[in-house]
Amino acid sequence: MIDMQRGFLDKDSSLCIKMAADTVPACAELIDHCHKEHIPVFFVTRRYRADGSDVEHSRYKTWLTGGRPLSELCPETAEYPKEFTVLPGDRHIIKPRFSAFFQTELDMILRRLKVDTVILAGTTTPNCIRTTMYDAISLEYNAIVISDCTSSVTEEIQRANLLDMSNIGGHVMSLEEFKAGRAWENTVELLSSVCN
Repeated sequence: MIDMQRGFLDKDSSLCIKMAADTVPACAELIDHCHKEHIPVFFVTRRYRADGSDVEHSRYKTWLTGGRPLSELCPETAEYPKEFTVLPGDRHIIKPRFSAFFQTELDMILRRLKVDTVILAGTTTPNCIRTTMYDAISLEYNAIVISDCTSSVTEEIQRANLLDMSNIGGHVMSLEEFKAGRAWENTVELLSSVCN
């Protein structure tokens, strides 16, 4: 679950992703489903220093003039939505850039857990979801993107990025398809086609 924090969800935040708040119920349902199915849940988020020394150059001006969300000066913006069930066994990773793999321990933990498939949800689709999917594929993971549990700033951007991720080898599906077991069928099909 990537970047589903109040700093990206609240309409008054300078970093708000317009469509993200609408995905909270579906994301909460996905989290609950993963808990029920004993699928490890990772909350991958942002946290900035108060002086802004670790904020991306492309985001710095908006962040600085917008109240410094996701920093210790504005701690409530780092909180998850109240609809999310967070269990003691869930893992929390802070990422310094878009990809959940970039300069984090995510790859090491997944390999120790013998995980070969990542299920991606959260915001934003063209940035954090997409770069995480590309890194996952580069690291030889199967990557599933839950379309209705991801968000962009416009529907057009959302559609274009989901199509592009599908074309590059990601498995894009709805939450209902995932819960019905389509994810595992697609993964088996993918591995079969690679091996033949």
